[in-house]
Amino acid sequence: MRHVTSRLGITRAVVVNSARTVVATVVSMLLARLLKLPEFYWAPISAIVVLLSTVEPLTVAWQRFAGTALGAALGALIAIYFQPTWIVYGAGIFVCGILCALLRIESAYRFAAITLSIVLAHRPYSIALDCGHAPLCGSVAGNRGSAGGNSGVACAAS
Repeated sequence: MRHVTSRLGITRAVVVNSARTVVATVVSMLLARLLKLPEFYWAPISAIVVLLSTVEPLTVAWQRFAGTALGAALGALIAIYFQPTWIVYGAGIFVCGILCALLRIESAYRFAAITLSIVLAHRPYSIALDCGHAPLCGSVAGNRGSAGGNSGVACAAS
């Protein structure tokens, strides 16, 4: 295998990073399915975001978790108390940004806005909880899969 990989220009770091990503995404998907999460596919997506980020994996996991929790909570509140209109949606995205700044988690704003968008697009109130659990599984699995930190391989930016 060493001969084939060197001939193709693939380093050991690339192979290790790819294997680590496979383990983390599969473990997170299986964990989400074991927990019977209806939106299980968010778990491996979260693992990929955490693992393949050029930022420290623990930092991205925290951003993902905090942003998802904030977006799900705010989205559920908006869904309960307001009718779905573009003005309400826009105001929700704006409030997400303000809350992230007030809570000193500005870097979690993108995750909060994405989760709020999903919650408001689906409208069933239970999705606010579902959106919070699967990314948590992926963030944890992604962070565990990169216990040694990022391998230094520049992968897709999140």
